[in-house]
Amino acid sequence: MDNPGASILSALGGGSGVNFIQLAEDLSEATYGFQRDRLQSQAEDLEARISAAALIRSSLSDFAAALGDRIRSGDLAPRASIGNPSVARVSSTPGVSPSGSFSLEVTQLAAAQTLVTQSYSSAEDTVGEGTLTIRFGTVDGASFSEDTTRTALDIAVGPDDTLTDLAGRITSQSEGALTAYVAQGTGGAQLVIKGEEGAANGFVLEPASAASPPASVPGDLEYLAWSPAGDAGELRATARNAEYELDTVARSSASNRVTGLPGGMTLDLTATNPGAPTTISFSNDPGAITSVMSDFTVALNDIVALLDENSGIDSTLGTDSGARELRQDLQGLTNRVVMPNAAAGEPSTLADLGLSINRDGTFSLDTARLATTLESNPDGAAAMFTTGVFGVFGTMDKLARETSLSTDPTSLGGSLTRFERLVERNEERLARIDEQQAALRDRLTRSFVRSESQIAASQSTLSFLRQQFELSGN
Repeated sequence: MDNPGASILSALGGGSGVNFIQLAEDLSEATYGFQRDRLQSQAEDLEARISAAALIRSSLSDFAAALGDRIRSGDLAPRASIGNPSVARVSSTPGVSPSGSFSLEVTQLAAAQTLVTQSYSSAEDTVGEGTLTIRFGTVDGASFSEDTTRTALDIAVGPDDTLTDLAGRITSQSEGALTAYVAQGTGGAQLVIKGEEGAANGFVLEPASAASPPASVPGDLEYLAWSPAGDAGELRATARNAEYELDTVARSSASNRVTGLPGGMTLDLTATNPGAPTTISFSNDPGAITSVMSDFTVALNDIVALLDENSGIDSTLGTDSGARELRQDLQGLTNRVVMPNAAAGEPSTLADLGLSINRDGTFSLDTARLATTLESNPDGAAAMFTTGVFGVFGTMDKLARETSLSTDPTSLGGSLTRFERLVERNEERLARIDEQQAALRDRLTRSFVRSESQIAASQSTLSFLRQQFELSGN
């Protein structure tokens, strides 16, 4: 191959008048331009591979995450029904599948202590300077047993603080343990204080008035004192626990929302039914499983379409081992055992849920086989949809994580790591070429400048000689 620099020099010619700076630029570019173009083409190819591999990998991870969210959201959980819906609302913990039936008898609902203080003429009346201490514990008749594990609430009250100010301070400083407001009724303004549900959430008011001597009158903080022993009608509701029987076993709860029950069941108690137990039962929802499997098949086909688009012959990932490995994993998905602990006769593979693979690598849903499984073993089918390590989600989550594993050279994650390293090396080589081209351009420029000086000197000598010849001829 001819030297491009020589061709340019020949075209431009030698002698004065030549743009040697441009000549040096053109020669250096001609020397290294081909290498740069080749590396830039490789960089574009690598970026396309990275984009395709990342898209497929993220699509699979998003698919697994969406499946987990759907299972956790509870739409696949067995449906709960209760004979007397006025007694309680029943739900289940997402990802847990309650089964069977339970009897429920509620004899008492949980309640919060409600205290309504003596009257003031207005919500803007001052309540008196001092400190209002509120202690928490159990109110039982005329007695109070303090819970010494809880810190008492000490509220500083200034001389200008009103009943409204005090209500706001109680609510804010108790951090949710108490709620207070001023009620303007026919008898005047009264401070209403409500605690949390549960027998241990009772409270007493112990003011320390700054007045000397203190007096139990409006305008003196002592007026707000309350204890069960001196109650004069201020106590409107006593804090108590919910009392109920589940399958005839007596239980107690500080809240009407009861968790930690068998099978992940949660109860929101709303009424009592003493002597008339009601029945709670759970049944699987075949329609929800069919809907999920239908969406599952569509999502898998979307991933297959991405693979076909990016890993076919002559495509971006046509020779990539990670894409090839994922395709093989998907082709074996239908017969993969996702419930290794399933008993004989119970569904254990995605094929048991109706998933089948076609000759072209796409998936379809065999609704007849799915219906057979749901009819013959509904509990086994439902058990395949949990957020545990086994089951449909566990299988897809494991596949997504394996596909993303950067340390596995046969995975898409490994391919991405390899592509990114090649990009780094490519950038380093481009940087070296830029340095080499700049160095060559500088050397050529210096050389041409020296040549230009020599040519200029020669032309000056030639001009002098011509003048001498012309003079001697005259």
